[in-house]
Parts: sequence; structure tokens; C-alpha cells
Amino acid sequence: MINPLAALIALAPAALYAQNPPAAGVLPTGPIPVDRVVAIVGDQPLLWTNVLTAINQRRAQGMQLPSDSAGQAQLARSIVNELVDEEILVQKAKELKLEAGESEIAAAVDRQIRTVRAQFKSEEEYRTELRTAGMGSPDEYRRTLVEQFRKQNLQQKAFGELRKQAKPVNVTEAEVTAAFEQSRADLQKRPATITFRQIIVAPKASPAAKARAKARADSLLAELKKGGDFELIAKRESMDPGTKAVGGDLGWNRRGSGLVPEFEGMMFALRPGDLSPVFETAFGYHIVRVDRVQAAEVKARHILIAPTIDTADVAAAKIEADSVAARWRRGVAFDSLVARHHDATEERGVLQPFVKDSLPASYQAALAGAKEGAITSPFQLANPRGQPKYAVLQVVTETAAGEYVAAEIRERIRAQLAEERAIRQMLDALRSETYVSLRL
Repeated sequence: MINPLAALIALAPAALYAQNPPAAGVLPTGPIPVDRVVAIVGDQPLLWTNVLTAINQRRAQGMQLPSDSAGQAQLARSIVNELVDEEILVQKAKELKLEAGESEIAAAVDRQIRTVRAQFKSEEEYRTELRTAGMGSPDEYRRTLVEQFRKQNLQQKAFGELRKQAKPVNVTEAEVTAAFEQSRADLQKRPATITFRQIIVAPKASPAAKARAKARADSLLAELKKGGDFELIAKRESMDPGTKAVGGDLGWNRRGSGLVPEFEGMMFALRPGDLSPVFETAFGYHIVRVDRVQAAEVKARHILIAPTIDTADVAAAKIEADSVAARWRRGVAFDSLVARHHDATEERGVLQPFVKDSLPASYQAALAGAKEGAITSPFQLANPRGQPKYAVLQVVTETAAGEYVAAEIRERIRAQLAEERAIRQMLDALRSETYVSLRL
């Protein structure tokens, strides 16, 4: 197993420092060479250690280093150019006054730390490896990750804004054919795929449970109106696992960003500093406070109080799902069943083709042997709130595994080539507007 911290922090082979490299895969020993500036972007320096970190992150993901010094030097130059592009995007984000989504960053950092921490048997072993890798304490490691993810978040936002202005790029049929032939040897076999539509039945809280949840939300709203601290109350009371730890912070959201309609409508109707009344969605009862507003975006916090689901509610959901499957097989229209039974928080309709082997185990088991048009028996799904939901699927299309042919992926190749060229043109235009000095 790759030591996750060592993989992220360890020095690259000494051939990246000198002309006489050691054997491939051997790490240097002795003192670390003095850091140096490898590029300047605007008024920001990029350091050699930035290059080494990027290289070792890719090594941790399986990239093999070239065994010759010329190949390693070429890799280093390529990494420097990528880091220049990334820094240009960060600076563009600041110019556009874009802000990083702090809740997204906090969640990403938490996931990364959990993944790394899980590789060690004890807290002491984890702390020791952090110190050995030069990352200091767990708090220092967290701050490093926060800064790294914040930059990535800004890059993504700047890139998203700039893509709106990107000009279409034409790709000829000959270029598509050439790209296919060039990559033919590397193409894996086409995996078996399947598309399906689904009806998800969720347990429904009893009227008494909903009344208790509503009363609790009303009491929290009263506390907030008396001057209660929204962030602290959200951390104490909210039942949204994704935002509870960050005081209900939802970050910046645009219309159509995936929030349920009732929630989005309420959030965009509020002014900065406003508290919403208690309102209901499929998740439960919410209180929203808008913190900031900018063009087409709102930054808000919320508190969720979800009604309690008990075993009787779960049993009723299973009976309902059995009824849905039976009625669907008898010819009742899908849209009619969806309108009455489908959980509004879940996807429905004809979904994108899924690789069969990548589906969750519960889906694979339900779809095993099912042919086009078949309707599965209800099966259980995990619910983030801790209670199961039940899914009923109908197979729409099924494609067997096999070799790709050019006709199947020509449009995908064309789109990829056009995207790559549009991105490169956009980044080159930004470079022409920014002071860039390469010093590697």
C-alpha cells in the first residue's frame, strides 16, 4: 500500500535535480536542495517545491516517472506550464471577484483527511508521519489542504465563467479519424452498459411526527428572532449531515444548481440578512438565512429539522413499493406512478447509460438477468437519514460488451478535441494578458 502522506510529500527522484539520476523509483537521501523560483505569474512566484508536490500527487495516482533525465526534465517543464495555467485562473477569479465555496472546501478537506487518517493504526502514528513528511501538526496539515482546495475551487469557478465566452472550435472529419486511429490501441473494450428508469419510494413520516418536527423548527425560528446565533444553532440542531458541521453553510448557489424547487424559490426570495419562515420540502422543515447576494448567486445558511421515521413507516414504504411494481407490470403509466409515489429528492426517468459493473451492488443484483422492458422487484436502498428507501426499475436499453468502432465514438472524439482546443485558446489568451516568466 502506498503511504498516502509520503506519496503526496516525498521528494521526486534526484534526476529532477541533477544530470545523473539514480535508478527509477529510488528516492534521494540527505539534505533537500534549496528551493528556487521556477516561474513568475503576475506578481506570484511558483516554486520548485510546487512542481515536486504536483509530481508526487500524480505518482500517488499511479503515474510512472520517466527513467531518463531528458524525460524527467520534459515532465517538469510540462508541470510548470500546467501550474502557470492554474495560477492564471486563480488570478482571473480574483479579478472577477469570484469567491471560493467555503462549505465545499471544508467538506473536501474533511474527506481527504479521513482518507489519509484511515491509513494509520493510531492517532500517534498519524501525527508522527505528518511530522516526518514535513507537514507539522494535524492543524497545519488541514490549513495546507484548505489553501490547496480553495485554489482549486477558484480555478473551477474562473474556468466556468470563461467557458461561457469561449468561441466554438471546428474539428474536421479527418482530424476525428486521425485521433481515433491514434488512440485505437489504447481503447479498452466497450463495457456492458444499461439504461433504466426508476421509481424510488421513501418512508413517509406520520402526521404526528411531522407535527413534532414542525413545532421544533418553529421554536428554533423564535430563538433566532430573539438574537440566537444561526451558525451555533445549526451546528446544535440541524439534521442535514452535509452542512451541520459548518453551521448550515450552503456556500454560493445559482438558480438551477440542483436544489429542490421549494427551497430554491424561498432562498432567492430573501434579501441579505433575512430569515425565512419555516417551510417544508421533501427533506423536512427548513429555516434559511441569506448572508450575501451577487449577480445570479446567493450565499445562504439553513437549518433542517426532519420528521422521525419509525419502523411502521418503513414497512408501509415496502408495501407501497410492492404495489408500484405490480401496477407498473399491469400497464399503469410510468408518469402516473411517478407523480403519486416517486421520492422528489431522487432522479427518475431514463437515466444515462451506466456501466453495469460500476453500479451499486443493490442495483447489480436487481438487474441481473433483466432484459429490455423488464420491471424489477423492489429492493432496498440506503437513506442518508438512516432509514431505507425502496427502488423499482425498468430496463430501457442494454448494450453488451465489445470493441468500439469509430462510428460509435466519433462525436465524443469531436467534442473532446473541440473542448481541448477551446480551453487552450482561452488559456493562451489569458497568458497574453498576464506577465509570465518561465525560469526552469
